[in-house]
Amino acid sequence: MTVSRLQRLRPLIAEKGLDGLLVSQPKNCCYLSGFTGSSGWLLISDSYALLATDFRYTEQAKKETQDFEIIQIKGEPHNWLLDLISNLGWHKLGFEAEHLSFAAHHQLAETIKGKQLNLELIPTTNLAEHLRSIKEPEELELIMKAVELTDAAFEQAKAIIRPGVTEKEIAWEIEKFLRRNGSEGVPFEIIIASGPNSALPHSKPTERIICSGEPVLIDMGARVGSYCSDFSRTLCLGKPDKTLPEIYNIVLEAQLLAIDRIESGMTAAEADKLARSVIEQAGYGDNFGHGLGHGVGLTIHELPTLSATSSDLLGDGMVFTIEPGIYLTGYGGVRIEDMVTLEKGRAKVLTRSGKDSFQL
Repeated sequence: MTVSRLQRLRPLIAEKGLDGLLVSQPKNCCYLSGFTGSSGWLLISDSYALLATDFRYTEQAKKETQDFEIIQIKGEPHNWLLDLISNLGWHKLGFEAEHLSFAAHHQLAETIKGKQLNLELIPTTNLAEHLRSIKEPEELELIMKAVELTDAAFEQAKAIIRPGVTEKEIAWEIEKFLRRNGSEGVPFEIIIASGPNSALPHSKPTERIICSGEPVLIDMGARVGSYCSDFSRTLCLGKPDKTLPEIYNIVLEAQLLAIDRIESGMTAAEADKLARSVIEQAGYGDNFGHGLGHGVGLTIHELPTLSATSSDLLGDGMVFTIEPGIYLTGYGGVRIEDMVTLEKGRAKVLTRSGKDSFQL
């Protein structure tokens, strides 16, 4: 598998006019090499693949990585990288601009200058991330297991959520269920946001007691085989007021329309507009302040980015969320989130939990 991924990456390196690429982002390292340690560097060219890591991970790397030469290193990149590059005869080295720190880049640049090396550091963005956005069948299988576990956790949540318990208590019960049933931790802190807290898209669970008649926003995910899921539902315990059904039905209409009309070949901005137009026409455009969705895979947020300003192009094999919302400060909010994959040009919903009704 890693061989095919290298074969897809190498033409991208050549297109940039690079002799080689330094990969430092941990999930990119994992994707390209299979190495799951938290400290490692890849050097990749048209004929060369090396994984550099320290003493803590050398044996692990040997077990996890098949197609890379493995070397043990000490210290920061400027301590070992440049001598290695000189031996390879490279003069143009690409690096991941969104991950390599300014300090590390500065140290490398100063060392290159001090040693008078004929080496240029060239920033790159999203080379591996674009490859990761198209999921292979094995990746999709793991994502589906994470989605199925999240669906099961939602059924558990509906069974235990009730007036009088706190947001933190429900969040902990959901996390325990996920871990006990196979989740490798949780990919992000579970959100249980009730009443006015649900107007905060990324609210954290508090000691607030859940009350009858108010919105309760649940946002959670699982991780299976290093792959993530992401899921949101909004519930109400008891009889709601007039506002909650109104905004819930608008959000549901927006989401269903987007799911029905998103197709391969459209831009992520066009996909975002499908749902956003529904919410804007209903008079709540200013209350939908985030993008329609995001890719999910080895990380909970990856390409493509579905937003009003995104130029990402949607294509078959991508997996992403569709999660419109309306948030009313001081009152509460509604978000409905499912994961989909593009298959034969159309969006196929992976999530199975119901959403036609929000009342428990």
